Amino acid sequence: MSNATPARVRFAPSPTGYLHIGGARTALYNYLLAKQTGGQFILLIEDTDQARFVPDAVEEQKNSLRWLGIVWDEGPDVGGSYGPYVQSQRAEIHRQHAEQLIEEGKAYYCFCTKERLDAVRREQQILKNQTRYDGHCRDIPLDEAKKRKANGESCVIRFKVPLDGKTTVRDDIRGDITVENSTMDDFIILKTDGTSLYHLAAMVDDHLMGITHVIRGSEWLSSLPRHSLIIRAFNWQEPKWVHLSVFLKPSGKGKMSKRESADMKAEEGHSIFVRDMEELGYLPEAVLNWIVLMGWSLDDKTDQLSLEEMVDGFTLDRLNPSAAAVNFDKLDHFNGVHIRKLAPESFVKRIKPFFDRAGINASEERLRHIAPLLQERVTTLDESVDLAAFFFRDNVTYDAAQLIPKGMTASAALAAMQKTRALFESLNNLNHPTTEPPMRKLAEELQLKPGQLFGILRIAITGQQVSPPLFQTIELLDRQTVFERIEQAEK
Repeated sequence: MSNATPARVRFAPSPTGYLHIGGARTALYNYLLAKQTGGQFILLIEDTDQARFVPDAVEEQKNSLRWLGIVWDEGPDVGGSYGPYVQSQRAEIHRQHAEQLIEEGKAYYCFCTKERLDAVRREQQILKNQTRYDGHCRDIPLDEAKKRKANGESCVIRFKVPLDGKTTVRDDIRGDITVENSTMDDFIILKTDGTSLYHLAAMVDDHLMGITHVIRGSEWLSSLPRHSLIIRAFNWQEPKWVHLSVFLKPSGKGKMSKRESADMKAEEGHSIFVRDMEELGYLPEAVLNWIVLMGWSLDDKTDQLSLEEMVDGFTLDRLNPSAAAVNFDKLDHFNGVHIRKLAPESFVKRIKPFFDRAGINASEERLRHIAPLLQERVTTLDESVDLAAFFFRDNVTYDAAQLIPKGMTASAALAAMQKTRALFESLNNLNHPTTEPPMRKLAEELQLKPGQLFGILRIAITGQQVSPPLFQTIELLDRQTVFERIEQAEK
């Protein structure tokens, strides 16, 4: 464990969609810093955007985090001393803090109607000025504003941004970020219905929960000066800010979009959503290994990491703000690597649900015998079904034309199968060491390439052109099944 001060960090997804790799990476980096420093990782549901709320998103996000092995110390379903951990349940806390800013002259009631705001915006556009709030209600005396509010006049609360000067905020991996205050308008922090916008809610919640580091996506960089101004208005200590790199499309051109993932899943068998990755046969260990390296590195040479190794080696100074292209080939590579590392029993347990989902009654005992032929060959867990379903079927189906290799006639292929059957009948067993040598000799006698003879037999036995090693496959099949399939091929 590091000698650093224990970090309190939070991952705060919005339930407006499902967990994707951008959110998963943010959660992972927060989790790693917490564990590396002996601190706490907090899950806070930021559900202030009710207009885009997706009913099952919260449970899906929690399930996806658990599948990845990212477990929170405080949060929904776990509890803690700083709850509630759902932002909408903290509305009264946010309102009280907005009112505090009003009393201190750092925010104000704004009574501007939508019609007035639209008119101001249109005039600014005609004059080609920056579209922004014009400060119309900024100097209304507080007593007058309170009376108007008490009389039922609809209003929001706006934060009073300094009219001149600059705001400088330090990002831990990007350095100082400075903006002219004159480029910011007085932004809304509390809506007419009394609910807080993210800008206020997140800052208040982070302070009250003792958050020491805010590690989040780069999309929040433009809001950073506003967030810093809110914290400074309360005279609170700012957390360390870390804004992560952008994810680019696999081509490296343009930002990765959630909208493109559905097409990608259908066309390429890839997705940026965590729940899809589980369904597509990826291991959580591989997904973590893949995303941790899209913006961070342990050193210049290590690319295979377990979660424990990530925790041991994680430091903020190794984060890279440069944009990272999403490379699914690397995900496939890591998935294959981590599949090979699985204990055989674990591999069996992980592939069984894919056989179940395909409607194939594959017992774990039977899979244990077959697993060694699969574990060294599959890239994703679901490929196990494609490779090995024939083991569990009474009959295999295929186009009969596949039984006739290129350069052979039907009669020659039939003769080869009849010779193969006769050879197998002469053997005491069909174990790999017993069958392969005489089959290679038979190919010579028939003046065939081994690939031609073995190809006919592979189609006959498995019904497919790609399968586990042929003679090890025959060894694992029941002897009667082998002869039945050869005879069916002869017919």
